[in-house]
Amino acid sequence: MAKSAELKPPLSAARWPIASRMPFRRLSLSVCLGVLTAACQASPPSESAHSAAGQDTNQACVILLHGLARSDRSMQPIADAVSAAGYRVVNQDYNSRGAQINQLANQALPAALKRCGSAGRVHVVTHSMGGILLRQYLSTHHIDQLGRVVMLGPPNHGSEAVDRLKNVPGFNLINGIAGSQLGTDPDSVPNTLGAWPADKAQLGIIAGTSTISWLSFVLPGADDGKVTLKSTKLRGMQDHIALPVTHTFMMGSDKVHQQVLSFLRSGKFSR
Repeated sequence: MAKSAELKPPLSAARWPIASRMPFRRLSLSVCLGVLTAACQASPPSESAHSAAGQDTNQACVILLHGLARSDRSMQPIADAVSAAGYRVVNQDYNSRGAQINQLANQALPAALKRCGSAGRVHVVTHSMGGILLRQYLSTHHIDQLGRVVMLGPPNHGSEAVDRLKNVPGFNLINGIAGSQLGTDPDSVPNTLGAWPADKAQLGIIAGTSTISWLSFVLPGADDGKVTLKSTKLRGMQDHIALPVTHTFMMGSDKVHQQVLSFLRSGKFSR
């Protein structure tokens, strides 16, 4: 059974009394429509390799997949931490707003696997929609030597924020068609992919419980400002942990880096 450790979120703008939070509702449409991420300028894919004493780190390749409307640059803090631990890193960029989720999965994963080359094992670390891309790909493909997977803030059952905003004019311009596929309805992509295939790889999930986003108004229960803690969980996962980090910035957290490395090494989070 998956283990869970939840930390109570600190007081933040999204937890203030409603009267003091009303100015957030007057944010511009361009800000309000940043549903699952804050846009980043794209940069060329980065790849780094370091040697280490451990057999797994010497032979393993770790693929990183960023989230919606982000670029590989958003995953660079994790790339640096994982590379420093001795793993070979493939920080895969893809145009997250340029196609549907199944098309993005069939573009990003084969490209990343090709860059891994003949690595002995392949681990994957994803943020947000990157986890849905991996689930989509594994629903129709097999990855040889797939080791362990860590998902950060994945909308595994969709996001209520998408439900509220996907019909607002300009939504697809900012989030692409893939963004509109991340709702909570039964036909949304996350809800049609089923349980995690535990026979293919061990899965660990890190959820955030802090928020600085007005979107917490439409998210039930604990959330990271974009995705609820409940939505991150997935049947078949090996482990689950909640940390006081936000959806947008969790990739830069030292606590997150430590837990990612713990799961890659041992198949469980450190408590």
